[in-house]
Amino acid sequence: MNNKTIEIIDVMSLRGPNIWTYRPALEAWVDIGELEDSPSNTIPGFYERLVAFLPSLIEHHCGVGERGGFLMRLREGTWPGHIMEHVMIELQNLAGMQSGFGKARETSKRGVYKVVVRARYEEVSRAALVAARDLVMAAIEDKPFDVQGTVDKLRAIHEDVALGPSTACIVDAAIDRKIPSLRLNDGNLVQLGYGARQRRVWTAETDQTSAIAESIAGDKELTKSLLASCGIPVPEGRVVDSAADAWEAAQDIGLPIVVKPSDGNHGRGVSTNLNTQAEVEAAWELADREGSEVIVERFIRGNEHRLLIIGGKLVAAARGESASIVGDGKSTIAELINSQLNSDPRRGSGEDCPLNLLLIDEADDPGVILLELSRQGYTTESVPPAGKEVLVQRHGNVAFDVTDLVHPSVAATASLAARVVGLDIAGIDLVAEDISRPLAEQGAAIVEVNAGPGLLMHLKPASGVPRPVGRAIVDHLFAETETGRIPVVGVTGSHGTTLTARLIAWLLHLQGTYVGLACRDGLFLHERQVVKRDSANWRAAHQVLMNRMVETAICENGAEAILSEGLAYDRCQVGVVTNIDPDHRLPKFYIDDADQMARVTRTQVDLVLPDGVAVLNAADARVAELASLCDGEVIFFAVSPDEPVITEHRARNGRSVFVRNGQIILATGAEETVAGPYADSASQPSVAASVLAAVAAAWALGLDAQLVRTGIETFQHASMTAAA
Repeated sequence: MNNKTIEIIDVMSLRGPNIWTYRPALEAWVDIGELEDSPSNTIPGFYERLVAFLPSLIEHHCGVGERGGFLMRLREGTWPGHIMEHVMIELQNLAGMQSGFGKARETSKRGVYKVVVRARYEEVSRAALVAARDLVMAAIEDKPFDVQGTVDKLRAIHEDVALGPSTACIVDAAIDRKIPSLRLNDGNLVQLGYGARQRRVWTAETDQTSAIAESIAGDKELTKSLLASCGIPVPEGRVVDSAADAWEAAQDIGLPIVVKPSDGNHGRGVSTNLNTQAEVEAAWELADREGSEVIVERFIRGNEHRLLIIGGKLVAAARGESASIVGDGKSTIAELINSQLNSDPRRGSGEDCPLNLLLIDEADDPGVILLELSRQGYTTESVPPAGKEVLVQRHGNVAFDVTDLVHPSVAATASLAARVVGLDIAGIDLVAEDISRPLAEQGAAIVEVNAGPGLLMHLKPASGVPRPVGRAIVDHLFAETETGRIPVVGVTGSHGTTLTARLIAWLLHLQGTYVGLACRDGLFLHERQVVKRDSANWRAAHQVLMNRMVETAICENGAEAILSEGLAYDRCQVGVVTNIDPDHRLPKFYIDDADQMARVTRTQVDLVLPDGVAVLNAADARVAELASLCDGEVIFFAVSPDEPVITEHRARNGRSVFVRNGQIILATGAEETVAGPYADSASQPSVAASVLAAVAAAWALGLDAQLVRTGIETFQHASMTAAA
């Protein structure tokens, strides 16, 4: 390699908690070569060029702890690995993927650094890593770099792979309630919670959303019939099959009328307040282009409103408003639409824009704008006189919050409509002149009931207060005290972890618990082996957590898996550390001694919940020292009851497991319970720690001593047989 450059020699996606952070991260190993001898303050013009590329780096506090802290470090002198970390973070921030966490650490090999940055979406972070390297090299070599083009590319990747705003707000609300989440596909299917306590959402649909209810909502005529049968006001109308039939229906219903496709969305193909045969027939042609049946119905005077019903309750409401331009005597209507309406920063084609662009010159334009203009005697090339107001869109985006104005009876009617259709989450479209008055007083009506309603209008209204709709959906799925968690048991250590995991699973199985186990022996569901290959990894643990049948998950995590993949779960009920071998090293990860290995192993202890338990080996000093890092309780285990750590722990009324007179003892302070005989096979040091660790974990999960005794006596495993 050119020694005056930066080489990315390896990249690892840490998809869960890891040695650096509780969150997914990207870890890159970079070799800066001879640049190790060239800190930033020794490269002429480097500081100025880098800041010119990314002025927003001034917001980075770095270790200094204040605004401009990183730039201070840059002036004082720091190395390319550290600089890449901050540049990568900033590029992700500029692309719309906020990433505040980063680390850069030297390894034992000169010039090689580990650069770690929070990675919400791996694809974006991988691209940002390469871009950061290239930008830093451009600043070093005094070469141009297209920052805006790079950010645009990263933003495009982010928009392609990120959760949609509706799903993202639900996931964020779950995180606020400490409910874990797993993304199940490349789209918006997300699991909230683990195993048997999970719930699933797909945008604004949940695993409680009935397929029958969805089908009903998709059939507008059937929906209207059901609503009408329950006394809910709906506009009179029917399906028509031709322009002539549309005009005939309009005469039967009475003008003015509305013509719309039966399954249209976002207002496509919908024409309102039609009063002449020409308008009705033109509107039919427009609606027919949408490829579905066409409906003619009575026109209801007023504004469109969207009421969001979640679990039978009104959570948010938004109103639509018309869009108009004002002539200046010089510009065409098309020019005025762009200058007066489409220039509004709230309008755009992205999912995060509450108002849509008004497009009149694209092939897929629904034609509603053209029809509206023609009704006023205009075309897009017309030049209206100065001061003349021209209506462009009769019913614009429904994006103006009116939640606090909704009359209680209107909310009750909308809730009833959702129940009649059978939807747990519904977007109720109604037309009313005044949403603060009862519907009957003003001849208002419900015109549609929508499954999977969009949430953006409530999250980012064009005006008004954003509503916590994501939290409402999470609260609908989970009672106040529910977290969606099943007991997760994580097992790590240098030796005996597979035996420990297998024995814990067996003890729980005897209790009748449906256990999912991912370990080196394979993947087991309810003691049935479904995968025979090594499954002590992120993917297998993820499969266990996804399984709706699993009531307790047990995951074996080797140090290599923690370093290369991270853990599959965010927190655990029980974290077990069997031991740390003084000779256990992983030089390919630059883990060169037992103390470094202890820092890897602590990841398991870091994840124990406040109401959880860390099970630690009292006879291993490095393991015992991890107790101070645990947010929950600690149970120590050792063969000898005289281990100083156990003696001190019992003096503080702590729990411990040890052996006395051939019996396994469960002790809480001075109180002791016999769990069963200490089997001959467990007398081997290689097995003893595993058996005692498993007994302690079972105790932490609430199993009684008699069941533990039975489990030890009936458990069969090759390692114990060999030891015997």
